[in-house]
Amino acid sequence: MEEKLRKISESPEYQELIKARSKSKWTLAVVMLVVYYGFIMVIAFAPDIFAQSVGGGHMSVGILVGLIVIFFSFVITGIYVHKANTVFEPLSKKLHEAAEDLS
Repeated sequence: MEEKLRKISESPEYQELIKARSKSKWTLAVVMLVVYYGFIMVIAFAPDIFAQSVGGGHMSVGILVGLIVIFFSFVITGIYVHKANTVFEPLSKKLHEAAEDLS
């Protein structure tokens, strides 16, 4: 069993899957953290920017930008799900097929 696991972990399909998932995961995490902490830093150090009203109404720029940050988190999740379905799943299927061949 250990020999089979070693062969699978050394296979090009496995290495490609791990590399693709890791790269995608970290890139999207960093992008989301930059957006979120950028929003928090503006609130902390320049709150007057977000205090302005939008179009003279009751909604402030801060509320609008906060909603955009929330929407952006859904977009980031959608990007990951799309990539998981189109890239990671085919690689995973190749890996399963290769593992079955080792049996």
